[in-house]
Amino acid sequence: MTSLDTQQEAALAQLYADFATENLNPLWTQRDDLMPMQPTPKAVPHVWRWSTLYPLAQRAGDLVPVGRGGERRAIALANPGLGGVPHASPTLWAAIQYLGPQEVAPEHRHSQNAFRFVVEGEGVWTVVNGDPVAMRRGDFLLTPGWNFHGHHNETDQPMAWIDGLDIPFVHYTDTGFFEFGSEQVTDPATPHISRSERLWAHPGLRPLSGLDDLPNSPIAAYRWEHTDAALREQLALEDEGQPATVEPGHAAVRYSNPTTGGDVMATIRAEFHRLRAGAWTRPRREVGSSVWQVFEGDGEVVLDGTEHRVSTGDLFVVPSWVKWSLRSEGGFDLFRFSDQPIFERLNQSRVFVEEG
Repeated sequence: MTSLDTQQEAALAQLYADFATENLNPLWTQRDDLMPMQPTPKAVPHVWRWSTLYPLAQRAGDLVPVGRGGERRAIALANPGLGGVPHASPTLWAAIQYLGPQEVAPEHRHSQNAFRFVVEGEGVWTVVNGDPVAMRRGDFLLTPGWNFHGHHNETDQPMAWIDGLDIPFVHYTDTGFFEFGSEQVTDPATPHISRSERLWAHPGLRPLSGLDDLPNSPIAAYRWEHTDAALREQLALEDEGQPATVEPGHAAVRYSNPTTGGDVMATIRAEFHRLRAGAWTRPRREVGSSVWQVFEGDGEVVLDGTEHRVSTGDLFVVPSWVKWSLRSEGGFDLFRFSDQPIFERLNQSRVFVEEG
């Protein structure tokens, strides 16, 4: 090595040292990490078993009180690839929440968007901005950001459900706010349907008293009987030779905001999928992540080439650009939520579906 080369190396080393002193980083040494050829998520595909989750939630119910401070007995899914943070993916938070007999979870509000999906049980009402909303099996219930909400269990039996929020996204962007509300729910009534449903949940009909477009759906609960009927009719129409399903034997619906026709909340998309016995989906990759819960039945999810048998209650996460597909055995119902609205608004959404 010549003296000129040695001088050049010393100057370059000093340059990098000066960069570090001034809190600077050169792109040319990090381009592969900062701008990879395709997404390289730190989050990994993972399956959480309901048969394991529910007993742990029961134990928490025996040992951990619900009350002001901790607020909720919610146990978050922590993706093994994210270093122990309580996030299912970099943008999505999912948890099993457990409320014991006659318990009340106090009211609060936060800027994070939230929902609940019930895989089993009933007897709990969530009160959203003073509107009591019954929670029953198969129901999808909304708590958009900055709405006061609490829960009360009116039975002598515990109840568990899953919560989904955009906590990681809000945390990363430093946009979160939180405020305590009433120690008890503001309306302890137990109506069969909520006031928001009475006003908004009539197919194809919009009240003239609510003609402004809203960023989040005004419907507090999307009831299982309507979801079930929509999926059942898609498959019946397919049997009649009509183009009603997204793939052979694969019926699916998206929960929507009746004021815009778009997603139920600004940062979260929610869907329900039904595969008849023997059906399968084409493998696909998507920018953004999703969390699924098996509502009923069993089958297989293939994540990045690894097959996982899943059944009622099991949850799994699909990180960004991870290839996934579903295979049904005797019939398969699944709830799904994702961060797709974020990436569509940023014009960064991309989907690749393999040909069948």
